[in-house]
Amino acid sequence: MAHHIAAQREEPAVNDSRNPLPPIVSMDEWRAALEQQIAKEKALTRARDKLNAERRRLPMVKVEKEYVFEGPSGKVSLLELFEGRRQLIVYHFMFGPDWEAGCDGCSWVADAMTHPAHLHARDTSFVMISRAPLDKLERYKARMGWIHPTWYSSYDSDFNFDMGVTTGNKDDPSADRGEKHGVSVFLRNGNDIYRTYFTGKRGVEYLGSHWTYLDLTAYGRQETWEDSPEGWPQTAPYVWNRRHDEYDI
Repeated sequence: MAHHIAAQREEPAVNDSRNPLPPIVSMDEWRAALEQQIAKEKALTRARDKLNAERRRLPMVKVEKEYVFEGPSGKVSLLELFEGRRQLIVYHFMFGPDWEAGCDGCSWVADAMTHPAHLHARDTSFVMISRAPLDKLERYKARMGWIHPTWYSSYDSDFNFDMGVTTGNKDDPSADRGEKHGVSVFLRNGNDIYRTYFTGKRGVEYLGSHWTYLDLTAYGRQETWEDSPEGWPQTAPYVWNRRHDEYDI
């Protein structure tokens, strides 16, 4: 069997149209090119540090409305989601009430979420919230094999509408509604809650390490929007990624 498998692993032709490769250079040339790249990446890191510093100085808005969510232990308020900590991060996971499965892109993000102890050590709680009923969230979470974070349903709440992640007329059940992903950050001062930050679209990529890992590779994300050398393997974005149990690999 081992011989049969090895026989199938033929070395591809070097740098032809079926197997594009980066230029092959000497060790000294590689190190010189790498040093130039690292210098640019360090500059970008410093620029992001400055951007993060500006984010920490943003104003905030008080959350005046009471919200109630349903979770594994029953109904809880927004205040209770903090679990006594000062900060709360909410990932708005796209999962409409009539959907049979959660968003595949949001599932990518959730696949990268790990044990919250490191956030707790910095006085920060983390949860996911969707409009789908809790029983759907629990079934999908079991299918995906997720342990963290805790997932709450905002089905009977205006929360998604007020946070701008569910569109449409919330007072008209027949109105067309759309779901958006995003991240909201809250700060607690006593029992007062403030919203300090929100981002959506590609702003959530830093939560999904799959993207950032792929950014380190020679082929990158292999999507058509990327500026890559001619012949690099690429497909359209948002069509190749799957839930982790749906890949044919």
